[in-house]
Amino acid sequence: MNLLIDMGNTRLKWALTTAGQLMVGQFLVNKQVSREELILQWKGIYHPRRIAISCVSANELLELVQTVARQLWLDIEIVLVKSQTQAFGVINAYPEPQKLGVDRWLALVAAWQKYHAPICIVDCGTAITVDLINADGRHQGGLINPGLELMKKSLGQGTATLPFSKVLALYDAKATLANFTEAAIQNGTLIAALGLIEHVLANYPNRLLILTGGDAELIASQLKIKSIIDMDLVLRGLLCVLEGQV
Repeated sequence: MNLLIDMGNTRLKWALTTAGQLMVGQFLVNKQVSREELILQWKGIYHPRRIAISCVSANELLELVQTVARQLWLDIEIVLVKSQTQAFGVINAYPEPQKLGVDRWLALVAAWQKYHAPICIVDCGTAITVDLINADGRHQGGLINPGLELMKKSLGQGTATLPFSKVLALYDAKATLANFTEAAIQNGTLIAALGLIEHVLANYPNRLLILTGGDAELIASQLKIKSIIDMDLVLRGLLCVLEGQV
């Protein structure tokens, strides 16, 4: 049994793996992660063989996770995964491969291993990232935009009369015109995300579209293009890495 940890910009996701299967645990919001909370989540886990970590969050949080892991399992092997030039059938497009976010790299690896087809991966999280891979497993590059909440917050920070408020969550975003400000903000940010995805696929057609991240279901519900929602791409990418090291 292994422990997989995906440390994103907003959330920490984790899963146990045995016989190639994932058992996904309860995610933690980064701001609420503490030594006590990690111990509460993991204290009942029998000694894992290894831990694989994907981290794009703060170094302080990574240090905390490693410290707690070694307190719970003294001699545990911890694998800090990095993006590579080429591995698992995927060729990284970045001239400096480790500058590609490891979460994006692992999503490419997991998607390629599962589908072996031209793919467009969109992570609909804190940032919206788009990455394309062709029929030969070659990464073609990607795009990064603010996520839906970041777009809303930018309006609050950059304008005097459009303050960001959690009250926006009361309004369901739809890809239509709105007749009051809160809905106009919700719908406008959603359409910006939809437009990004639809523009990319108009220029790079005939690809399997895979969505992941916290806003994946909302964005998928309003897209005119068929998509697959896969919330555990990064975790499954970590599993590929560990299986490849056996």
